[in-house]
Amino acid sequence: MFMVKCKNPFGRIEQVIAVVSGKGGVGKSSVTSLLASALNQRGFKVGILDADITGPSIPKFFGVKDRLQTLDEHLLPAESKNGVKIVSSNLLLENEDDPVIWRGPLVSGLINQFFEEVDWGDLDCLLVDLPPGTGDIPLSVMQNLPVTGLVMVSSPQKLVTMIVKKAIHMAEKVHIPVLGLIENYSYFECPECKKRVEIFGKSKAQSIAAEAEIPLLGRLPIRPELAEKSDAGQIETVHQADPEFFKEVTDNFLVQSKLDKTVSKV
Repeated sequence: MFMVKCKNPFGRIEQVIAVVSGKGGVGKSSVTSLLASALNQRGFKVGILDADITGPSIPKFFGVKDRLQTLDEHLLPAESKNGVKIVSSNLLLENEDDPVIWRGPLVSGLINQFFEEVDWGDLDCLLVDLPPGTGDIPLSVMQNLPVTGLVMVSSPQKLVTMIVKKAIHMAEKVHIPVLGLIENYSYFECPECKKRVEIFGKSKAQSIAAEAEIPLLGRLPIRPELAEKSDAGQIETVHQADPEFFKEVTDNFLVQSKLDKTVSKV
């Protein structure tokens, strides 16, 4: 059955890209935040729609606490220190640790509102941070929002590998291109001797990407300072401290997404 996609009447959003993981605990929200701040640092206008309604973490990573404001019956997104626009259910709550105890249809309705009733303005890229799995919410986003591509996030464990394949097959069924795979927690590099230790097992990123015929955007190491910066709401400072950390992933993402490089400052 043909479905009408949600539209945003307030500006032009060039691309809507959903960040997906078949399983929780792979650092998908961290990757979303890093990608958003990396694109922002290169001069792209970026927003994040936090679609993990019952487990939102994006505002925490960016240190955003102010509740969303309304203007003429529509919502205004919050903004990070560096100008990443953010909408999240946690920014609607009186207290950030209040639970959202809603059933699927209500959650899906809120996500639609977060897209079509928020004044996002003009964006080069709106990243949608999806909850893990292939259930109600990811399906609703893929069917209802004008998603132009998906980024898969995995970690090296065998179980995750199997579940990532399920998410890739889901993307095929809804006819949305997968822009590539990012393997998180791929290894730990000793700061003293520079030896790499694959704590969660040997990387399977290359084989998964080859089997699914999708690009490998990059492998990310375990970085204790990343957790510290995230907890402190300072994830945007990660790129400033180490410009090379996320560079390969960002470069490959720009190639696969075909974002207009003419607006980049680099």
